[in-house]
Amino acid sequence: MKLQDVIVIGSGGGGAVMAKELGEKGLKVLVLEAGPWYGNKQWPQPNTESNSESSSSLSDLDIDLYKQLMDKKEMNMNDLVTGRYRFGPADRSKAQWFRNIKQKAMIWQCAGVGGTTQVYTANCPRAYPQSVDGKWPFSYKELIPYYEKVEETLPVNFAPVTAKEELFYFGAKKLGLHLNPSLDIYSPGYRPQPNAILPPNEAIINPNITDVELSWMEGCTLSGHCINGCAHGPSIEKIAKRSTNVSYIPLALRTGNVSIRPNAFAVKILTEKEGSELRAIGVRIKDTWTGQEEELTASVVVLACGSIETPRLWLNSSLPENEFVGKGLVTHYMDWITGIFEKKDLLSVIGATQIRPYVGNTCGARLDYPGLGALQTAGMSPGLTASFYGLSTDGYAVRKERSNHRPWDMEGRPVGQTLHYLMDNYARSLSILVTTDDEVDDRNGVALDPRISDENGFVPVIRYRATKKSAERRRKLAVLAADLLRKAGAKQILRSNWPEGMMIHMESTMRIGFVVDENCEAYQVKRLYIADNSVHANGLGGANPTLTTQALAARTAEKVIETYFS
Repeated sequence: MKLQDVIVIGSGGGGAVMAKELGEKGLKVLVLEAGPWYGNKQWPQPNTESNSESSSSLSDLDIDLYKQLMDKKEMNMNDLVTGRYRFGPADRSKAQWFRNIKQKAMIWQCAGVGGTTQVYTANCPRAYPQSVDGKWPFSYKELIPYYEKVEETLPVNFAPVTAKEELFYFGAKKLGLHLNPSLDIYSPGYRPQPNAILPPNEAIINPNITDVELSWMEGCTLSGHCINGCAHGPSIEKIAKRSTNVSYIPLALRTGNVSIRPNAFAVKILTEKEGSELRAIGVRIKDTWTGQEEELTASVVVLACGSIETPRLWLNSSLPENEFVGKGLVTHYMDWITGIFEKKDLLSVIGATQIRPYVGNTCGARLDYPGLGALQTAGMSPGLTASFYGLSTDGYAVRKERSNHRPWDMEGRPVGQTLHYLMDNYARSLSILVTTDDEVDDRNGVALDPRISDENGFVPVIRYRATKKSAERRRKLAVLAADLLRKAGAKQILRSNWPEGMMIHMESTMRIGFVVDENCEAYQVKRLYIADNSVHANGLGGANPTLTTQALAARTAEKVIETYFS
């Protein structure tokens, strides 16, 4: 058995921040990651060979290898069953890890160093203050220094303006809304998206610089590959999109105190009694290549596995019963609204006949509406755009009568000539992602299937049903999105009407104040902390969750040190 100061389970949004913060204070930290490590010389063929056990050296990071693996092919990278970014073992000839979902759903979660930040759009807004004050165990004001620290470290910048953002702002102004030039949002308004993406390199407008040359320079190339795998930059530490595998992980390695072990699935939290209290003492892991199990010990254990796997691991570890473990799942109950524009209208607004939605940051603009949620521009590649059109609770998209209740022309899943029409006009389309301030409901969440298990234990059963209030908020946001598009000049509008189970922003299954205390330490298991989206007390008002998770992880790292290592 190997003793560490701290074991962190998961290397995504929160886990990587914990590792960096603790390592900088001199603690010996082991990060366990269930998936592969792309761009590390210890695993030159990470999907076909197991190779090394762990890596703790910054010199192991290899930008050439990283660029080779991040090939930007939609299916190769994003396929939920076989893609590099799937939630499954590194060996892609094996099945993905199973989740039991008894509804129409999609879980967009990744395994691998960097976790789901590998595929995120890097949107980093702060929570809406009204969603924290009076609802969390501490005030929004207390989070601000930690927000600022993470924003400086990543760094976070306001997204540059390309055609889709310009058109979105035009529509928002026509709605009578104002610019909110702030990180702290108290009232409705529009603004550039705060993104963890480096600003564009000035050479982007130099006609003598080729795209290949530009991809080796520091800065965003506006190429629209945020989802498929950004590999633009001169080194791994300078990749434009600041996923944790290229931002916090290199910083953690730089401390000389952090070791990262991929291909290690945590299957049980180890505990022992200390007087009348139960405390965490380590983790049992399973090597995803060999199946061999091993026990590792530490003074403190941090769960950062995500809103599904963290409660699953708690339950599979037979930790003390808590009625709130796995309960309260929120997902921002999303929807997808698209407008199609005519050339002459675009020319008068943006000075061009095409929007080309793939150009620029994937989500470069947002309209915040505290109390309802948010609207965000979403410029996906053609393949992903078509697949997002097709996610619907309705049948086939047909023409609908416009009304105050339904201000769109089509609703549902487009097929045949309708889909042809949408894709023929893809370059003149603007899509808006709705993220709803959905309610915490203890009927939603994660439990164990008592009959089905895999090599890592009983599998999770996931359930999400929107409350009436959440559904009404989403409907109002969808109407607002259609109104914005119409005022911007859209001639045809499609509402996809996504199913309830679009699980992209999963939060709140291990809520602060219910499962963990205000320092994110488990009430019932001392020395066990949680540092992922699952500890959020709610859905942050509809704001993207990653920045808050990272700010909270920076705060939690301080509390770990003060409590056990001072």
